[in-house]
Amino acid sequence: MKDSISTEIAPNVHELLQQAIALNTTGTVYKPNSRSLPEISGSPTEKAILSWAVLDLGMNVDNPKQDYDVIQVAAFNSEKKRSGVLIRRKNESATHTHWKGAAEMIVAMCSQYYDRSGTVKVMDDEERTEIGKIIQNMAAKSLRCIAFAHTKIPEDNEPVLGESRLTLVGLVGLKDPCRPGVRRAVESCIDAGVSIKMITGDNVFTAKAIAIECGILQPHEDVNEAVIEGVEFRNYSPEERMEKINKVRVMARSSPFDKLLMVQCLKQKGHVVAVTGDGTNDAPALKEADIGLSMGIQGTEVTKESSDIVILDDNFTSVVTVLRWGRCVYNNIQKFIQFQLTVNVAALVINFIAALSSGEVPLTAVQLLWVNLIMDTFGALALATERPTDDLMTNPPVGRSKPLISNIMWRNLIAQALYQVAVLLTLQFRGKSVFGVDERVKNTLIFNTFVFCQVFNEFNARKLEKKNIFKGLHKNKLFLGIVGITIILQVVMVEFLKRFANTQRLNWGQWGSCIGLAALSWPIGWLVKWIPV
Repeated sequence: MKDSISTEIAPNVHELLQQAIALNTTGTVYKPNSRSLPEISGSPTEKAILSWAVLDLGMNVDNPKQDYDVIQVAAFNSEKKRSGVLIRRKNESATHTHWKGAAEMIVAMCSQYYDRSGTVKVMDDEERTEIGKIIQNMAAKSLRCIAFAHTKIPEDNEPVLGESRLTLVGLVGLKDPCRPGVRRAVESCIDAGVSIKMITGDNVFTAKAIAIECGILQPHEDVNEAVIEGVEFRNYSPEERMEKINKVRVMARSSPFDKLLMVQCLKQKGHVVAVTGDGTNDAPALKEADIGLSMGIQGTEVTKESSDIVILDDNFTSVVTVLRWGRCVYNNIQKFIQFQLTVNVAALVINFIAALSSGEVPLTAVQLLWVNLIMDTFGALALATERPTDDLMTNPPVGRSKPLISNIMWRNLIAQALYQVAVLLTLQFRGKSVFGVDERVKNTLIFNTFVFCQVFNEFNARKLEKKNIFKGLHKNKLFLGIVGITIILQVVMVEFLKRFANTQRLNWGQWGSCIGLAALSWPIGWLVKWIPV
């Protein structure tokens, strides 16, 4: 394989490629011994080029380093999209310039090219157009096109790293395939109402092909306004930028400033913005975003420091996991707020009205502290352990201006609070006559019914919108365990801690009445969820 590829390249071109790859790179090749495979390090692009040179072309990248001195280096620049070196062979006076970078930018610097036989020919308009088509065709296959150019500086000329009148040595197409699961992850984000925007340094054709491969764009979609270049976006007026920002989904040939500018525009539009990145140039955008996600393997230390979350496996599918758990935590907080407000509203109203009417309160300080202990601690723990469900990924995102307590929560909260207040007030004013008991037993009935109302309402709080509150209940063993512990402790409180809790023992009928009244919160919760809000 090595021999067949090497023989297709003219010897002089092969030598120039060897110089360009070995000396104009930030990557390294380490081979412990002749039988072992080489260990290649560097950026993904550098690793790909070095792998091609070593494994396919059979090059020894150490030889040029021994034969040549590097006089000047132009490091890769994200704006110019190229890097260059000025070299001189040892014991010679002539110098050589090598440039490597984005194909269309390198070709623009060239006035000649090497043909298949290694002969230098003038690059006229026709040849330039033909080379442009080759670059476009490679880009349409989602290949990153890298060009190599060279020129020899005569001995009597000043050795300068020139950027014009170069000779094109060759083009190389690098394939950076989408990882397994990326397309599905993008679809999951889109289904969840999240808009995916791709910002890349590749040219427009490569960017479009990769976006189609990932599912960000559709193959037959009109992409006139969806795909733009960074310079075009940068040159928009502020008004134009704000008008078109939602339509842009792919930005090619972008600079770090373009990514930062997009994040700022999206935030001005009121969007909650998350940014992923791995390079140092991504740091400003990661810092500016509401949520910055850096890559743990390829990401630089600057990027990790600028981000909020580090994705350890460098996998985009982990972003979906972040999204699922973020929505789950937010949803669980809403569940607990709804549950806790119902408890507090009912306790406050019953004690306030009872105090105004009779001067005494049915729920003592110890009983209220007990309710707060089991409902604040156990209730929060039970509702916080709900795991993410697929339903969360079909809901629209919550905007930054949306209130934490939604209309749905108010509907559920008011309905349950009204029912609990009605039941407790009925027991307060008619409990003794209905059950034929004294004041102390009546107060125990109110306390016991109130606690069991919260136990049953805890099930209602599991689902803010769904009518089936028992779906997935068997998967949450901790929830069931906490509910069981709460019931056991309440029985102990009523039956065995009479003096401490100021309660009286209840018979089986009274226990059944307390549980039956509390259980009515389930059908009430089911009926209330039919009310649109």
